[in-house]
Amino acid sequence: MSLPVLVIGNKNYSSWSLRPWLLLRHFGVAFDEVRLLLDTPGFADGVRHHSPTGKVPALHDGGVHVWDSLAICEYANERWLDGKGWPQDRESRALARAAAAEMHSGFVALRTQLPMNSRRTPDAYRWDAAAQRDIDRVQDLWRQLREAHAGDGDFLCGGFGIVDAMYAPVAIRFEGYGVEVDATARAYMQALFALPALREWREAAAAETESVAATDAVRAPL
Repeated sequence: MSLPVLVIGNKNYSSWSLRPWLLLRHFGVAFDEVRLLLDTPGFADGVRHHSPTGKVPALHDGGVHVWDSLAICEYANERWLDGKGWPQDRESRALARAAAAEMHSGFVALRTQLPMNSRRTPDAYRWDAAAQRDIDRVQDLWRQLREAHAGDGDFLCGGFGIVDAMYAPVAIRFEGYGVEVDATARAYMQALFALPALREWREAAAAETESVAATDAVRAPL
């Protein structure tokens, strides 16, 4: 029986690809990986064979085809995780789903002005008030979830799950752009960065040689 195939972009830049990849790898789901290089002439030709939206990630599992990060996570939760991707408690599960959906559809200023760049190190670059409001909202949300699950584990709802996979790229952004965070956010980010699966992704991102010029150009003026 063939393994499912996850189609992703560059590990250094593709935040949406990271989310389902991290969930699958953390829970030990075996899969084959196809990496398409973003912002290259071959990307459009390659991605049309895998995704009707022309975007990554996409998952192929036999005859099942899923082409959205959160939908892939939901499919994986039903297919391989036996529901472990969400908290078992109904109220906690509702909060986790709301937080994941907020990340999926919101924080546009944050995502635009602090694009995913795992190799980035902080400099004097700064963002506008809209992005700062997104940053503040993320920290408020993290604090709310961590306070509700104090003592249950190191992640937003205790154990690692889909909601954490959705916010892992935000933690990378906060670190790379030198965002000032509170103690709760700092501890949560450290827990994410300690995950073997996330360490594997970041090591692979650091080893990539490709560049997306527009993203790499998001730096403080010389």
